[in-house]
Amino acid sequence: MDVNHNPNAPDTVDPNSLLRPMLYFMMQGEQWDGRYIGKYVQNWATNSADDTWDKMGYQRPPSDNGGETWKLAYNFLAKNLEDYMRLSTEAERWDAVGIGYILRAWGWQKTTDIYGELIIKEAFQPGLTSFNYDTQEFAYQEIQRLLLLAIENLQRTDGGVNTSLMARGDVIYNGSRQKWIQFAYGMLAINMSHLTNKPGLYDPNKVIEYVDKSFASSADDALYAFAGEQTQLSNFWGQRRANANLFRQTSFLVRTMNGGVFTGVIDPRLSRMLQPSPSDSLFRGVDPTLGYANIPVAADRPGTFLGGTSVTLNSPGRYLFDDKSKVPFMTYSQLQFIKAEAALRGSQPTVALDAYKKGISAHIDFVNATNGNVSRGTATQIPAAEKNAYLNSPVVVPINAADLTLTHIMIQKYIAQFAWAFTETWTDLRRFHYTDLVPKTNDQVFKTFAPPETARLDVDNLGKWVYRLRPRYASEYVWNRESLLKIGGLEIDYQTKPVWFVNP
Repeated sequence: MDVNHNPNAPDTVDPNSLLRPMLYFMMQGEQWDGRYIGKYVQNWATNSADDTWDKMGYQRPPSDNGGETWKLAYNFLAKNLEDYMRLSTEAERWDAVGIGYILRAWGWQKTTDIYGELIIKEAFQPGLTSFNYDTQEFAYQEIQRLLLLAIENLQRTDGGVNTSLMARGDVIYNGSRQKWIQFAYGMLAINMSHLTNKPGLYDPNKVIEYVDKSFASSADDALYAFAGEQTQLSNFWGQRRANANLFRQTSFLVRTMNGGVFTGVIDPRLSRMLQPSPSDSLFRGVDPTLGYANIPVAADRPGTFLGGTSVTLNSPGRYLFDDKSKVPFMTYSQLQFIKAEAALRGSQPTVALDAYKKGISAHIDFVNATNGNVSRGTATQIPAAEKNAYLNSPVVVPINAADLTLTHIMIQKYIAQFAWAFTETWTDLRRFHYTDLVPKTNDQVFKTFAPPETARLDVDNLGKWVYRLRPRYASEYVWNRESLLKIGGLEIDYQTKPVWFVNP
């Protein structure tokens, strides 16, 4: 008997059947770990005091919380992606091969940005029972190599390249090779944009070039859509899954839009993205580790992101908090802010201001689009008059390009990435060491952002801020402890060790 042959099922499958679930798990991984990284970046905090993650801590083993992205790279993609690439290569499906390279690069990018050192060279070698970690610098080089290979393959039109066939598994771009090429260039821009603390590696002109070869408008946004008809087919933050039930908007998040950061200017997105207090319709937020302690009057306390004290199936949706809201992998708005930062660093203030303004405009449109797609309730639109008034405010959009600062750019990028691009937002905050100043203004880059006071940090942090998550317990701490020991992974404060891109 051939134990590798099942007479009741095919021995091989169409690679398209592997693509759809891999894209699903890529989207899910960011959201699962976003529950915790979202607290580090103060997208939200828990409504009760002394939450471990609010304290920039990490739940002790044997918890696997914070390990979903690790699981994505080494379980959900892993051999599935190897099979996908092998089958596609055998069929000369170069479009599928190109997408495969992108998926592998995506897995490594997310994993290294969250955990630092990771396993690449030995990751899928048969027969090994322990695996050595590679440096984050090597990971970044490997990601760039994979993305260039992706573009090379996606540009091919020979062999078995077939848009209609590709569309069967491609739930993002319906088989469009051109859009996946643009996506790859967007990833290259993101990859290099993280290297601002590496003078010999960061090239602002190259970042601009990559962005310009990427998304041309919001029509190119990479979005994952949901039917919203059952739990697994619904948005992670929607009514059915209620995963943000205990999360509340933070004071910092509110300040980015209520005139606290952009002094006196109310962002029209505030009332379309966040929740007012039931007592007086003012917007308030909680502070990490304190829960509701800073809002003593119960009626003043903000509810869930869907309103009310708890999420129900009938909660009115808004923004990304709805069963049918589309979750982005990457957006035109996000890339424009990356271009704006690069142009500012490259002494091209006019280019920077143009990209910055386009980024804000595109995200306001994105808010309208998501609110127009909610499955329950009626989220109000931002009319053109409100949008134009905001964009014409000199506090928000300086009249003179020379007055644009990193604070303008990074705060607007923070708003545009709220509740979906958790890893990218955390990377930004860590690049600026959370509280770095802008020499020109002597303000923090992330103006008014305040990590928890030393006394309120998790005890294992030994008084330091968090800079990485620990690798997944169920694999690394159980089966790969000797290799983990070599990189300091068994130290009590390992989560505070800066990742490679943080320092020169």
